[in-house]
Amino acid sequence: MEGLRRQQSMEYYKGDNTMTSDVVVEDNTVDWRGRPSRPKHGGMRAAAFVLGLQSFEIMGIAAVGNNLITYVINEMHFPLSNSANIVTNFVGTVFLLALLGGYISDSYLGSFWTMLIFGFVELSGFILLSVQAHLPQLKPPKCNITNGEVCEEAKGFKAFIFFIALYLVALGSGCVKPNMIAHGADQFSPDNPKQTNKLSTYFNAAYFAFSMGELIALTVLVWVQTHSGMDVGFGVSAAAMAMGLISLVSGTLYYRNKPPQGSILTPIAQVFVAAMVKRKQAYPSNPQMLHGSHNVNYGNNLGFSSDTDTFIHTQKFRFLDKACIKSQDGMMSNTKESPWRLCSVSQVNQVKILLSVIPIFACTIIFNTILAQLQTFSVQQGSMMDTRLTKSFHIPPASLQSIPYIMLIFVVPLYDTFFVPFIRRFTGHPSGISPLQRIGFGLCFATLSMVSAALMEKKRRDSATNSNETISIFWITPQFLIFGISEMFTAVGLIEFFYKQSMKGMQAFFTAITYCSYSFGFYLSSLLVSLVNKITSRSSDDGGWLGDNNLNKDRLDLFYWLLAVLSFLNFLNYLFWSRWFSRDDYSSSSTTGHQYEIHHAERQDHQNNKLHCFNPSKQIDAQLSEENIP
Repeated sequence: MEGLRRQQSMEYYKGDNTMTSDVVVEDNTVDWRGRPSRPKHGGMRAAAFVLGLQSFEIMGIAAVGNNLITYVINEMHFPLSNSANIVTNFVGTVFLLALLGGYISDSYLGSFWTMLIFGFVELSGFILLSVQAHLPQLKPPKCNITNGEVCEEAKGFKAFIFFIALYLVALGSGCVKPNMIAHGADQFSPDNPKQTNKLSTYFNAAYFAFSMGELIALTVLVWVQTHSGMDVGFGVSAAAMAMGLISLVSGTLYYRNKPPQGSILTPIAQVFVAAMVKRKQAYPSNPQMLHGSHNVNYGNNLGFSSDTDTFIHTQKFRFLDKACIKSQDGMMSNTKESPWRLCSVSQVNQVKILLSVIPIFACTIIFNTILAQLQTFSVQQGSMMDTRLTKSFHIPPASLQSIPYIMLIFVVPLYDTFFVPFIRRFTGHPSGISPLQRIGFGLCFATLSMVSAALMEKKRRDSATNSNETISIFWITPQFLIFGISEMFTAVGLIEFFYKQSMKGMQAFFTAITYCSYSFGFYLSSLLVSLVNKITSRSSDDGGWLGDNNLNKDRLDLFYWLLAVLSFLNFLNYLFWSRWFSRDDYSSSSTTGHQYEIHHAERQDHQNNKLHCFNPSKQIDAQLSEENIP
């Protein structure tokens, strides 16, 4: 039967309704005309156009975000506290709106059209920011706030235009971000072994494009903003976004496009409602009696594929299985129950996967809290150090954030070119190491970066207070370099993990969830700073660890040690949840001899580096030990 289905999938109808068999249909994807995609579609060539958009988009948005606080203070004349909130809210909104972009894409528009439409929204925001920064009529009168002058704050229509432009950028960027990753990954067909093995390479290339965009934004574009004015700087961001859209459109003929599936949240809601309605129902003695258990899809989406008709029952979140129990009245009268009262096993298992990945996502929030410190306190550390590179050139403290990206543009290609093929010989995994292992390495390095930061701050503070000596800014580079390695492992591993676990038609939405970790991490950073300051101020007379604007009086080193401890505990917590996620809780009573053969075949696929790297259920099954299989 499997051979027959694959034979049928090789048939393609041309425009003149003539059937040929020399063109392979690549699963359910379509080309730009809505026809089934062919072998010429997809692959790294198509993904390269999406990588171009990603590089230019991050270039534009990062240039705005990194220098936004300077603009709102010096030119819009907002108070310092309000300015900090404006920047924080802007960054948080960008990442939270990624959920909206993922939902719209998977449900209604598809990734390509979502990127194109909201890419123009982001472009319009950049243009409006540039126009406002250029026209004196749209800004408050100039004044020098550093000389103690009382400056007029932007209000009314001027503030309205600014916030409209800023949140057009946030809306566009938020909706574009998850679809860039998802659409690029969609170009690699699970039915093509060559493309499947290149999926990990794509995720590394995506992070390389991100690093290049960030590096150029933190150096070239910030320099342009500083020396040529914010209006020119915002205009350059607009030009970068326009180049990204040109890159996206240029690949139209080569894309494999996944059609939208309708509302992706309705099937999830139906499972919870049906499970609640039938919470008092008794479980059947044989899980094969659950509704739809004989016709479950395994494979690329949530561990389901149409090539397998056998259901292997999992005991995780068993209370949701009640959504699959037919009511006695329905069984007697043979009437069809409402989808809000009866769900299929496939539908329930989709929700189980969604619930299973939440702990993995939560374990990366502390990681992004550390990232927030490197973008704030570590920059402040740099301002208290000797920034001279030569007698006449000083390193701007804000440029310290470019250190990881300078390193990563060299490390990422080396990682993919040498490390992955080398370690693949021992693990047999297409990515060298699994996404879960990659996240674990990243979280471990995050702890080391905070240890390095604490030790360096202690040395800097002691030198300043005891010896009146200002040490070189180069002492701060290790914490940035270590965290750069941490981000390469964690960020890429998380996106790859979520993409491969995503259910049918939800790749963009699942990818969007990973961006929420950034928002939660930054919000937790603000909360943690406030709590630490409040608690430590009660036990001392100097206002707490972070109560003074002078780092020589503060105890930033102790705060870093606290983060190191929290990061290490978070790493241990991650080990528990990753092990829990990988554990297979299959019902032995429902596993037949035929199912054992399927398990055994899947495990052999894993050893032989077959196509199942897109198949989360096979990844999990391959980890079963012999005693777990009846």
